[in-house]
Amino acid sequence: MPQSLSQVWIHLVFSTKERRPFLKDEPFREEMFRMLSHHVKESKCVNASVGGHIDHVHLLIGLSRTISIAKLVENIKTETSKWAKTTVGGTSLFSWQSGYGVFSVSHSKRGEVDEYIRNQHQHHDKLSFQDEFRTICIRHDIEIDERYVWD
Repeated sequence: MPQSLSQVWIHLVFSTKERRPFLKDEPFREEMFRMLSHHVKESKCVNASVGGHIDHVHLLIGLSRTISIAKLVENIKTETSKWAKTTVGGTSLFSWQSGYGVFSVSHSKRGEVDEYIRNQHQHHDKLSFQDEFRTICIRHDIEIDERYVWD
C-alpha cells in the first residue's frame, strides 16, 4: 500500500501540579482551552474538544500518524505551561502534573466523549477529579496505583 492512513482517536486527561486550582478563573480557563487546542493543531493532530475544571483538562484528539502520544503530550504541556506563566490571569507558579491518562476512543463514540468533555462543569458538581479518573480507568480496564497516580 503506497499511502499511509490512520484514524486514531484518543481521550487525553491530565491535571495541574498537585491539582492546584490554577484554572479557577473562568476567562483564563477558557483561554487555556483555546491554547491547548492551538497546540494540538500545531502538532498536526485534530482537536475535537477541550474541557475541564479548576484543576484538570480533558481533550478529544484525532492523533496524527506522524507523532507519538508522548511527544504530543510533551508539546502541549510545555507550550501551554510557558504561556500560562506569562499571560494575564496566569501565574509564574503554573505547572501541569508530570503524568497523564490517555484512552482510546472508538470513532462511533466520539460524539459521546465530546459531550462528556464539554460538560465537565456538570460532572464536578458531584464528583472529584480523582473519582472521575478512577471511573475512566475502570471503564478501560486500567489498574492504577494510588501511591503514584496523584503526584
